[in-house]
Amino acid sequence: MYRTNYVEIDESAITHNAQALLQALTPGAGLMAVVKANGYGHGGPLAARAALRGGACMLGVATAEEGEALRQAGIDATVLVLGNAEPPSAEAVARLGLAQTVCDQAGVAMLEQAARALGTQVSVHLKLDTGMARLGVGDTVEAVSLARAIAESQWLGYDGVFTHFACADMPNDTYTRMQQQRFAHMLAAIKGAVGLPALRHAANSAAALRFPQSHYEVARVGVALYGAPPVANDVALRPAMRWVTRASMVKELPRGASVSYGATFTTERPTRLMVLPVGYADGYRRALSNRAQVLVRGRRAPIVGVVCMDMCMADVTDVPGCVAGDEVVLLGAQGDENISAVELAGWMDSIAYEALLAPGARVPRVRR
Repeated sequence: MYRTNYVEIDESAITHNAQALLQALTPGAGLMAVVKANGYGHGGPLAARAALRGGACMLGVATAEEGEALRQAGIDATVLVLGNAEPPSAEAVARLGLAQTVCDQAGVAMLEQAARALGTQVSVHLKLDTGMARLGVGDTVEAVSLARAIAESQWLGYDGVFTHFACADMPNDTYTRMQQQRFAHMLAAIKGAVGLPALRHAANSAAALRFPQSHYEVARVGVALYGAPPVANDVALRPAMRWVTRASMVKELPRGASVSYGATFTTERPTRLMVLPVGYADGYRRALSNRAQVLVRGRRAPIVGVVCMDMCMADVTDVPGCVAGDEVVLLGAQGDENISAVELAGWMDSIAYEALLAPGARVPRVRR
């Protein structure tokens, strides 16, 4: 590794978080570790193995390609593709032994065809739309029809039924409770017609931490698994990611000097400027210009001027002794200070999920 711009991943933190979250669930509920989007930027196989060590009973991914990456890494745990069944991926789902989300008759038909061609059975989870208006079937009669078609097919395993909450992280729980009631109503109709599958699941990270009645047999936990919970809670979670670089240069500027493109920052005093080899090509967003802070020698220093493609600058005038080569933390802890995913996201006018996914492909991941 040549670059002094990298992300440290603490596998033990993911394992610890899986254990802590599992203990926080209602007795008997299992943990589905959501490792989509390359494990929320932490590495899909790495996050999967760490979560399984912590007691996760299954894994969630967004696409068949992500499931295939886990299989190629030697992971044989149950993997649910949370995205819709698609014609190009049906054969891969059947061949790789993945479980697949189904929302309509077309999905049932294509999975049956793929399973029949390979002489195998595909595990299916029926998704119900209770108010997210994304994937899922929202009509109860249609949901019952789909459940019957899955349960009666010799090529499909009738293994799960689930929904997704839209507002579980919001203080007002009215909408979430409405979704819970709608889910319960649809489940009752399905149970009366064809019976329920072995697994019901509804809780995302926020609901897992706030609504015990939504835990059912499995809770789907994503962002909290990586130590960035979307709601306040009493579970002792540890951040698993630390984004680090090292100073390329430290220079002295006089009062009145402008910094970076557009001259958006002008020094108001003699200033020590630190140049960092990280920019928006690495995922350190341009929106962080003149807003973000970094940690140097255990102290905070502001980013000044516009973030460039490959570099940005920090004002280290108030951090004594800074030199080229100093470790600089963009996300995570240094000494007694910490920049959380929530704080970094706030400077980007975004959410912690996007902050964790910010470091791009050219930023190496290393185990801590």
